[in-house]
Amino acid sequence: MPVIVTETYNVPVEKVWRAITDKDEMKIWYFDIPNFILKEGAVFDFFEPGDNRKYLHRCQILGFEANRFLKHTWTHPDHSKGSSELLWELQEAENGTILTLTHTGLDSFSDAGADFAKENYRVGWNEILGKSLKNFLENNGDQV
Repeated sequence: MPVIVTETYNVPVEKVWRAITDKDEMKIWYFDIPNFILKEGAVFDFFEPGDNRKYLHRCQILGFEANRFLKHTWTHPDHSKGSSELLWELQEAENGTILTLTHTGLDSFSDAGADFAKENYRVGWNEILGKSLKNFLENNGDQV
């Protein structure tokens, strides 16, 4: 079963798209991803926030359509042989934008231990989308 998180933001779809695809904006609310390039096939890497640099994330962009969707892999090569996929889908709504994030393949990280349990991803994505991104988009980043 995938982890699916849906949030509605009171901003235009273009603003949400920019937040999830512009590395300068992502650095504010999400992760610092210096080598992020919005190009099919591009690979990008990042670590969790802070100086520990314990969990390397390696991702590859599988496809995108501006203001509609972004799909990429999500792996932890230092901890697991598994590979998962993230699909970010944007939909215009009456008062803004609906973002649905679907994270599939999390069971493939079972070789990595408890830190990579599906429930941790569920909690993390709810926090990231429901608080960090929402504050960034709706409060101009004042409370990120």
